[in-house]
Amino acid sequence: MRLSRTTKYLLLAALVLGLGVIYFPLLVVLLNSFNADTTFGWPPSSFTLEWWSRAAENEGALNALGTSVQAGLAATAIALVLGTMAAFALQKYRFFGRNQVSLLIILPIALPGIVTGIALNNAFRTILGIDLGLFTAIVAHATFCIVVVFNNVVARLRRMGGNLEEASMDLGADGLTTFRLVTFPMLRSALLAGGLLAFALSFDEIIVTTFTLGTGLETLPIWILNNLFRPNQAPIVNVVAAVLILASTVPVYLAQRLSGDTTSGGRL
Repeated sequence: MRLSRTTKYLLLAALVLGLGVIYFPLLVVLLNSFNADTTFGWPPSSFTLEWWSRAAENEGALNALGTSVQAGLAATAIALVLGTMAAFALQKYRFFGRNQVSLLIILPIALPGIVTGIALNNAFRTILGIDLGLFTAIVAHATFCIVVVFNNVVARLRRMGGNLEEASMDLGADGLTTFRLVTFPMLRSALLAGGLLAFALSFDEIIVTTFTLGTGLETLPIWILNNLFRPNQAPIVNVVAAVLILASTVPVYLAQRLSGDTTSGGRL
């Protein structure tokens, strides 16, 4: 289909407008992290690295960063194991209720965060009698991180087909050898992409974390929320927000690049 020049310009203008609405506020946050004016006057009259040095020495922010990294890594590890196992079970085998099980695995990422948070809070405290803490937050994050790993692995398994695995086993390799030498090398980039996306999703999560982390602990997004309206903390909050933007963008970018890989041996 050929588009007229006017239509192309309108589509380009809509694209630029949409990207501007999304990314201009993020650019403002990044610039304000260097803004020497504590009132964040716009445009900035001068720039400074003072807020970055203060943020690097802020104990609350550093502790929150450590908690976020711990929760993200642990939730990602759980998601990689369970998401991969679920993907293999649903892609390699046919059984009654297969589609319904697939829906149940994907559903947590579609549910409103506040619903998931309340449900898990009640399950941990009322039903299981578990005190809220880092462990409960990790389990809560894993429930939706599994989805992104599952989707990445299922998509790669569909692209791979089963011919190479069947050829390996026809040549005498057992199941473990076939997985180690054939299946896993073709899945590596999908697993890495899924893990990066899962970590970014966990690192950014705030609603479910609020209901499952408990008192005395803060992740970085919760620390930002708690300090956002404190006048003395506003410059440091901008720095932490800038770090959060970068920490979220890099894994998503890498995951996008890895997800675009083909299954050919030269790209693995």
